[in-house]
Amino acid sequence: MGLYMSPTIVNNVESLCHVVHILRMGGAEYLKLGTPRNSGTRIVCVSGDVQKPGYYEIEVGKVTFEELLFDMCGGPKEGRKLKAVIPGGSSSKILRCDETFQIGRGDDAKELTFWQLPLDFDTLAAAGSMAGSGGVIVMDDSRRMSWVLNNITHFYAHESCGQCTPCREGSTWMKKVSDRIAEGKATPEDVKTLEEIAYQIDGKTVCAFGEASAWPVEAMIDKYRDELLAETSEDNTYKSSERLEQERFLATVR
Repeated sequence: MGLYMSPTIVNNVESLCHVVHILRMGGAEYLKLGTPRNSGTRIVCVSGDVQKPGYYEIEVGKVTFEELLFDMCGGPKEGRKLKAVIPGGSSSKILRCDETFQIGRGDDAKELTFWQLPLDFDTLAAAGSMAGSGGVIVMDDSRRMSWVLNNITHFYAHESCGQCTPCREGSTWMKKVSDRIAEGKATPEDVKTLEEIAYQIDGKTVCAFGEASAWPVEAMIDKYRDELLAETSEDNTYKSSERLEQERFLATVR
């Protein structure tokens, strides 16, 4: 049952394609693809700084990031080193390529590098991100994280429907503050303010768009705080009227 508890068509090309194969193979056979709890296949769309970006169909959990980005996508561009990956579309939290992760609990716990992470829903959630839409966005060491962050905040500020104040105002303010950081006009305090705005949106909106706009900002600051701070200066100033407007917004959502 879907909208208003009535039968609803979901015109999702990938889902409809799976239906064909499930009917042809049978459910039991289809479940043999992928891994337990993460069965079947899915399409990942790899974009960004790799030799061969594109669409790739993989068995869920049977392919690691190393296999996807190097064996399938040809690795980084010549002379470059991969720096970070957003694994499930722009709303999913960024992962550093030099990270290690504790996956599982108790006797099942294991430590995996980023490159060893399999692309399945459970593992990516345990690593602090999500498989999401399968939009794998790859960044090499030529990318400034302030530029990446600014690009994302511009998108969400434009796409917010405006119904909820934390999202409508917050997404706009995240864009404004990240503008200053990307342009080299921010103070160190702006990074802290940007993080605070993101957390004041998170969990305070009617739909999930609020979280979608906040999560990438939260993760980017968490993983690349030092790099962002390096682009700020205590000597930078901006209009007092803008600072006052910003403080008024924060006061309304705290």
